[in-house]
Amino acid sequence: MLIVLAAAFGLLIGSFLNVVVYRLPNGLSVVTGRSECPECHHQIRAYDNVPVLSWLVLRGRCRDCGTSISARYPLVEGATALLWALVAAVADDTVDAVLGIVLVTALVPITLIDLDHRRIPNAITLPAAVIALVAGTAIDPGGELGRVAAGLGAAIFLLIPAMLRPDGMGIGDVKLAGVLGLCLGPAVAVALLVALLSGTLFGVVLAARSGVEKARKTQIPFGPYLAFGGVVAIAAGQPVIDAYLNNF
Repeated sequence: MLIVLAAAFGLLIGSFLNVVVYRLPNGLSVVTGRSECPECHHQIRAYDNVPVLSWLVLRGRCRDCGTSISARYPLVEGATALLWALVAAVADDTVDAVLGIVLVTALVPITLIDLDHRRIPNAITLPAAVIALVAGTAIDPGGELGRVAAGLGAAIFLLIPAMLRPDGMGIGDVKLAGVLGLCLGPAVAVALLVALLSGTLFGVVLAARSGVEKARKTQIPFGPYLAFGGVVAIAAGQPVIDAYLNNF
């Protein structure tokens, strides 16, 4: 039942995250103003704004002008629902559940904005860090020092390559790593490892298909890989750490 409720709330939050992804990079308010069709500018009716279902009923088109509506919208809503359900399914306690929800909710818009605009907004990472700090301290004060240490360690780990090669690693990635540490604690090590491995693998595939020179000139946002690593760490971070400690 808890997983179903989490998925339902995730659908609603996913609808809001679509607004964040569209408005935030364009300097628009994410809390005021009704949603509208970007083509004809008609306000979207409440019954046309039901997550996933409305897109299916309208067959992916605006009711007023018939313009195609990107499938990204229902996919974001569905993905957010799945991520919330995942957190509810794997969380061992309240602090894991709350910090997991905070993290995946931030990771969805961060991923899409970084893919679209090659930047990670402070307007997402800063509130996520503050909420993680406040919630972690309130729910599990004894473990907060470890999570802060993990956040600082993760940020410093990426700060070094960001300073050595500013065109390869952005400060936004450094801040996101810090948020991952605040939410994941020691499991952030798994998130960073997965991010580095998956990013490297993509680079190898790109070089094999397009050539080494072209691959070197291609800007690849690292935020989505950090987000992927974060999700993997939520799902299996602690078991991976436990397995490593028990065998080495």
